Amino acid sequence: MAEKSKILFIGGTGYIGKFIVEASLKAGHPTFLLVRESSVSDPVKGKVIENFKKSGATLLYGDLYDHESLVKAIKQVDVVISTVGHGQLGDQGKIVAAIKEAGNVKRFFPSEFGNDVDRTHAVEPAATAFATKAQLRRTIEAEGIPYTYVSSNFFAGYFLPTLAQAGATAPPREKVVILGDGTAKGSSSSSSSVSFVESTTKSTMHLLNWRIVCFQYVC
Repeated sequence: MAEKSKILFIGGTGYIGKFIVEASLKAGHPTFLLVRESSVSDPVKGKVIENFKKSGATLLYGDLYDHESLVKAIKQVDVVISTVGHGQLGDQGKIVAAIKEAGNVKRFFPSEFGNDVDRTHAVEPAATAFATKAQLRRTIEAEGIPYTYVSSNFFAGYFLPTLAQAGATAPPREKVVILGDGTAKGSSSSSSSVSFVESTTKSTMHLLNWRIVCFQYVC
């Protein structure tokens, strides 16, 4: 039986991160979480972290913006999975730099989990986020970091409650903005779907330096 990969999660308490951390633990991977002390004391994130700890996760105190702590954490694992949120997408170059210095990582999954940004022509506000992700891909490849990109398209649980209105926190009551003529079909995924979390946590070597695209259903 193949040895389980040691996986470090950066951003593991976020919307997508918590599902993948849970899948990693259930799959029996030695699972590590990079956490800030402020997150542990946060009433919401702290509860998530405590539940992961009870399930067997190892907490490593550090910060995306603290290079030394980042390198120290990365040196303890084989695989790094970033699930940072929209506001930190452009800062993942710090993870790449730390992986490069550590020199031991067999696989890096950047925070993608949406459209395949190399094959998508988007409008704002998505265009800027996609450009940031694409730029990070080029950095990863240029640095020779072993990677897998997981593109799972839109998450229904994230977009449907607001009818896919950018920046909205509740369903609009008066009007919605529909891009194009409204007839295009799109694929969306469940954030806890088996194919999504398995694709992310299995880390099979034959998928080294590949893109994985997960399709769930068309709506």
